[in-house]
Amino acid sequence: MKSAQTLIEEGISALQHRNYYTAFPESPRAYGEGGTEKAQDDFARLLNQDFQELKSEGASAWVGSEVSPYLMTGLGIRYPQFDNEQLIQRATAAQRTWAKTTPMQRVEVLTQCLYRIQERFFDLAVSTMHTTGQGYMMAFQASGPHANDRAMEAMVMGYQELTRYAESVDFVKPMGKFDLTLKKTYKPIPRGLGLVIGCSTFPTWNTVPGLFANLVCGNASIVKPHPKSILPIAQVVGEMQKVFEAAGLDPYTVQLAVDTPEAPVTKGLAEHAAVQLIDYTGSSHFGEYIESLPGKTVFTEKAGVNGIVLESVQNPAAVFGNIAFAASLYSGQMCTAPQNIFVPAQGIATAEGHLNFDEVAQGIAEAVKGLAENPKMGPFTLGAIQNEATAARVQALNEQAGVQCPSEVVSNPEFSDARTLSPAVVVVEAAETARWKQECFGPALFVIRCSDREEALSLAAESARELGAITSQCYTTDSSFAQQVEETMNAAFTPVSFNFTGAAFVNQHAAFSDFHVTGGNPSGNATFADANYVNRRFVWVGNRYA
Repeated sequence: MKSAQTLIEEGISALQHRNYYTAFPESPRAYGEGGTEKAQDDFARLLNQDFQELKSEGASAWVGSEVSPYLMTGLGIRYPQFDNEQLIQRATAAQRTWAKTTPMQRVEVLTQCLYRIQERFFDLAVSTMHTTGQGYMMAFQASGPHANDRAMEAMVMGYQELTRYAESVDFVKPMGKFDLTLKKTYKPIPRGLGLVIGCSTFPTWNTVPGLFANLVCGNASIVKPHPKSILPIAQVVGEMQKVFEAAGLDPYTVQLAVDTPEAPVTKGLAEHAAVQLIDYTGSSHFGEYIESLPGKTVFTEKAGVNGIVLESVQNPAAVFGNIAFAASLYSGQMCTAPQNIFVPAQGIATAEGHLNFDEVAQGIAEAVKGLAENPKMGPFTLGAIQNEATAARVQALNEQAGVQCPSEVVSNPEFSDARTLSPAVVVVEAAETARWKQECFGPALFVIRCSDREEALSLAAESARELGAITSQCYTTDSSFAQQVEETMNAAFTPVSFNFTGAAFVNQHAAFSDFHVTGGNPSGNATFADANYVNRRFVWVGNRYA
């Protein structure tokens, strides 16, 4: 294991240069043999039991309502629940000690947390599968190495900002016959308690950046997971509490606040006067409520509608295959998945000849269908649908006009009851905004007939400005049009991925290289991870001594 100092040095270099870097390789082979089988056995032993890895003294109840999208049965795992006031009081007490630690002391503790979490990567893969519906490999990477990379990125960015200025200086101002001499000190003061509100589809990847950003800046934090996706982040918090306790620190510096859909506690915590920082991932409706709370410093990632402008291509089969995979990966339940494909009515030019609009739509539909029906790829790429409302919404598209490829049930050879659906591909007219100009979360693609490429770009940018977009994509062989797309979409504070084929997919964002969410359009107000992501979590205060 590398030291905290080494991770900081490597991380700062990676942030500056933006090249590929990871401290946690994404391949399961890097973490030994037999991990998957042991994790599956351990998961089976957790079912229908009280979860014992968290500090549970004083729990008011034990609750849990998770359902596996693969088994379609309740997990029966119960977690210790605490009254909101008890959570706040414990966090406030822990804050007094944690706020007095130095940035390097915090980094040393958080580095140990990362290594303890690393030991649970296989457990996190299985628990993420059975709470979110992600396929095994994606669950391993997203909740394990990739989440750790994002947590480390936030930690490194925080350390860099916390140590930007001198701790003290002897200030000397020449006054002519004498010098004015003062001693000055500079302190980064933590803002206060943090609340990190998780989502149901990425319970660790979307949670740990805000959590580690809070902690490195000296703020004790309460993690509030989605009630349908608790287990992965409970395992993370449990490991972190053990590290804090072993370091002689208050384990309640990090706490888990659980609830049920029938008796939510999130608003009570978010509105509490003691909570100063709120990180949120989830629906735009609740995110807008979080952003409206007075006196809070808020970091949000909300819903977005990601678009593709399809103007011209070299290899249509490679392009259609890439789009199909991006839309099918985890059944489109990713904030970076594409939804709307804007295509000129006259079709597109390719190196193999012109394709009219109908041929483009059919090519996309056939690629989607071909992937779903591939027994070695389909069910494992698609995973399972986390929420039954998502499944119902996508299946309802089959009744609409313009369906090129209906959503169908896909059989999973490992889980016969898995809730798995192929993406629906639907052709719509640009004027039918009620059909496509809204988020349709899950496995769905809308191929939108536009008058020309200018309208295609205009609609993609308009959608990003009004609805938000975390990603966008463009396929064009015209360099001047590519420049126009880049300028137009960037003006809507949306990044563009150009001409992705092969192993490059629009869904993927790499820690230390790709900013996740720009914070400039309605999809969210914060970025994983720029300096602003950590600077708002503490305040610089200077003192002067004569």
